[in-house]
Amino acid sequence: MRILFASLPADGHFNPLTGIAVHLAAVGHDVRWYAGPEYAPRVTRLGIPVFPYAAATEVTAGNLNLLYPERARLRGPRLMSFDGEKLFVANVGAHFRDIVAIREQFPFDLFFCDGALYAEHLVATVLKVPVFATAMSAVMATGDNPPPFFGLRPARSVAARVREKALGRLFVIANKRAITAYNATLKIHGLPPVPPDHFPAGPMGSATRVFLNGTPCLEFPGYRPPPNAEFVGELAPARPSFPAGELPARVRLTTSRVVVVSQGTVDNTDPDKLIVPTIEALKDEPYVVVATTGGVGTQVLRGRYADHPNVVVEDFIDYRTLLPRADVFVTSGGWGSTVAAIGAGVPLVGAGTREGKNDLNVRVAYKGLGVDLRSEHPTPAAIRAAVGRVNKDRAIRTNLELARAELAAYDPMGIIERAVATLAVPAP
Repeated sequence: MRILFASLPADGHFNPLTGIAVHLAAVGHDVRWYAGPEYAPRVTRLGIPVFPYAAATEVTAGNLNLLYPERARLRGPRLMSFDGEKLFVANVGAHFRDIVAIREQFPFDLFFCDGALYAEHLVATVLKVPVFATAMSAVMATGDNPPPFFGLRPARSVAARVREKALGRLFVIANKRAITAYNATLKIHGLPPVPPDHFPAGPMGSATRVFLNGTPCLEFPGYRPPPNAEFVGELAPARPSFPAGELPARVRLTTSRVVVVSQGTVDNTDPDKLIVPTIEALKDEPYVVVATTGGVGTQVLRGRYADHPNVVVEDFIDYRTLLPRADVFVTSGGWGSTVAAIGAGVPLVGAGTREGKNDLNVRVAYKGLGVDLRSEHPTPAAIRAAVGRVNKDRAIRTNLELARAELAAYDPMGIIERAVATLAVPAP
């Protein structure tokens, strides 16, 4: 089968697809990828041919602030509104034009994408090509679930339910500009408009199958995915997206507890948000602190903590090597790294509140898998206390073992391979 992969140009959207693409290519499918100039070399390193962006603009963590300097000043609903319009919708028409042109060269039978690449709806309805997508369960829910991006727990009181509904309406209002722009693109292609509450999961409704990264262990009680969505376990990357360093000897040989800290690869330009407070909290404690920077400010941090041999600063270390050596993972709340930490049985300390990370961190705390600091700028004292707590809390360890076993019970590549087989078409 001929399969075209695509994702938004962000690691959290790109990485879960890489393992799938490499696996499907290995079992005999003709796999290609549509990617922009920054992500194309990563695809090439996987041995997969690339179709480059032509009409579309690649918006990445590296150029986000240059393209949209005003974004750094936004918070709450204004940030939601901006991201919905600029990051998720603005490129939909251009992505689709590129994909249409690609199909003239490569008549793909299946479009496999990150669910947030909203051109999937046009591929499914205009090109009539089946779509498979990956997604996070927090944005794919039916029934009585809190609205996304507010970091809410399930409502337990009348007042909480009233607040939840009010925030749900606020979320719809915040997405008004994005929906208006999206509907304008749909109109060009003769498609009817979508309703005001269509985001974030609506476009994924056009997919034949949606594969949720993780298991029910990360969801609230009573969670129900839409009919076309299913949990598949951990969607691990095929290999590190960037060249990853060896596991440092100070980590490999230490008898001390190891604490890993990361701000991810999007909001990582200011290490004073999480990396520096974590190092400051633990640099004089009996821990080895491993900070992975995503390639931003590594040398500066190394110089700053040169007198602390228990502090290790690296651009990248493959989490499949690092996390099994870790005792605690301090994170801004990236979905893929959190699932990887749970798979390694590592308790979590979450601190992010933007880009939906608060939704994941609140789930981690609710399910007893770690601590949610509920802050974008936690203090060293708060981090030190949280690390100490998760190291001692036996209930967290027990919950993690149960969640780890649940993840291990899934066969994501087997599930996806069988799903692709149901669409198999004869070669021309």
